[in-house]
Parts: sequence; C-alpha cells; structure tokens
Amino acid sequence: MTVEEFEEFYAHAVARLTGQLYVMLGDLHEAQDVVQEAFVKGWNRRRQLDRDGQPEAWIRTVAWRLAVSRWRFRTRTADAWRRDAASPLVVEGPEPDHLVLVEAMRGLPQQQRRTLALHYLCDLSVDQVAAETGLSTGTVKTHLSRGRAALAQRVEDPRSPRTAHPSSEEAPDA
Repeated sequence: MTVEEFEEFYAHAVARLTGQLYVMLGDLHEAQDVVQEAFVKGWNRRRQLDRDGQPEAWIRTVAWRLAVSRWRFRTRTADAWRRDAASPLVVEGPEPDHLVLVEAMRGLPQQQRRTLALHYLCDLSVDQVAAETGLSTGTVKTHLSRGRAALAQRVEDPRSPRTAHPSSEEAPDA
C-alpha cells in the first residue's frame, strides 16, 4: 500500500472504524484514541496491510486489542489502589523546617535549585552533578556557593540563638 493509498484508506475508514469501536466500547473518546493508535501501527505495516487484503479488519482488530489492553491496565491499577486502601499507610506530613526550606528553594533560580538538590539531596559529587547537568565543575561549584548563600539569607539557622524581633517585644507601659 503506497502512502497515497494509505491516506485514502484512512480518510474513508476512520469514521466508520471509530463508530464501530464506539459501539463495542461505549466510550467515544476511547474509541477515537484506539482507532488512531491502530492507524499509527498500520502506517508502519502498510505493505503487510496491502498483502493481507483486509486492512480495515486489521485496524479494527488492533484497535480492539488496544482497548482490551487499556481496560486490563486500568483494572489492575484500580485493584492495586483498592488493595492499598484496605491497609492504609500513614504518612506524616512534612516538618515545618522542611516547608521553610522548600519555600526558600523555590526562590532560587532553576539551575541553582537543581544543582543544590542533586548535590545535597541525591548525594552526588560535584563531578557527578556536572556530568548529569552538562555544566562544568566550576559552574556547579559556583551554583552551589551562590545557592547556599541565598538560602542562608532566606532560612534562619535553627542552631543559632534566636533574636527577638521588635514586633515580638512588649512595648513599655506609658
């Protein structure tokens, strides 16, 4: 089947196949998706479709199989969620210090955030960060240094003695 023949086949068959799959599946959007995906697979097998002589049947069968695979996947996923819901895992929320750090990180430029996360959270060396990001080691060191300095300005060190803020001091009686 040539490119032109396939395009003509598609133009004449897509609506009919979508309608057929819609009736089989009961979901128009799902029918449209699987028919389109089947046509993509058919495009790569144009010559085989021509030899078989029933390209519409092939597309319909592939679309049906795709729909069944999707249905099975959704069923397995739903079953897994139900199993997990039966024995709920209690996950505690983040500590306030973590929220402060995340908020402070959001204020940094993207590359500094990425560099700091790779180095400190993923425990990568400077050389590994450089290899993963495509930056030079000098640039990575610069991002780390500037990022730490920016975070130091944004986040109060919990180890340092807290200074009283003027708003928290009591006003003297007049």
